[in-house]
Amino acid sequence: MIENPLSNRLRDHRILLASGSPRRQEFLKLMGIPFEVVRNEVDERYPSHLKGAEISDYLAVLKAESLRENLKPGDILITADTVVWYRETSLAKPADLEDTCKMLTTLSGQWHKVITSVCFTTLDEQRVVHCTTEVRFRDLEADEIRYYAEHFSPLDKAGAYGIQEWLGMVGIEEIRGSYTNVVGLPTFEFYQTLRDLT
Repeated sequence: MIENPLSNRLRDHRILLASGSPRRQEFLKLMGIPFEVVRNEVDERYPSHLKGAEISDYLAVLKAESLRENLKPGDILITADTVVWYRETSLAKPADLEDTCKMLTTLSGQWHKVITSVCFTTLDEQRVVHCTTEVRFRDLEADEIRYYAEHFSPLDKAGAYGIQEWLGMVGIEEIRGSYTNVVGLPTFEFYQTLRDLT
């Protein structure tokens, strides 16, 4: 029986995923990529002149910096960041329930962009790739927004929603581009870049 085509390439490497996101961890498991989770706390502030993918690229690199000095030969450190971009504004993780409702009311009936950047860091090099997906919500009713905000976990998600959760299932009318990117990891770009690095 043939094994995962990436397995041989990864035999001499250790994949370090610096993310507490269960969605990203699950994607790596589904792709058959062995990994270790490493933790790092980062102040996710960025220069105010940055826009769109510049923000997620910057933060993905920033998340790697504190861990870079501990890398060993063969290590590949993975860091990532997701930005929801709407009308020249980044919608970050909501502060509370009311902020969640406000963000989702803003996105109701509108197109917005979800951008995820992934940074690959080794002892010798660093690569950053990003992916942009356009997402449109139908007109959401106030009780739908409130129900989602009260019963799910939007506080850890940029833009205050998870496409894989209830609101994504019933409220997203159309997407243009990668679905996995909206969940939090552009798996096609991730796999291709990891293959190129090994």
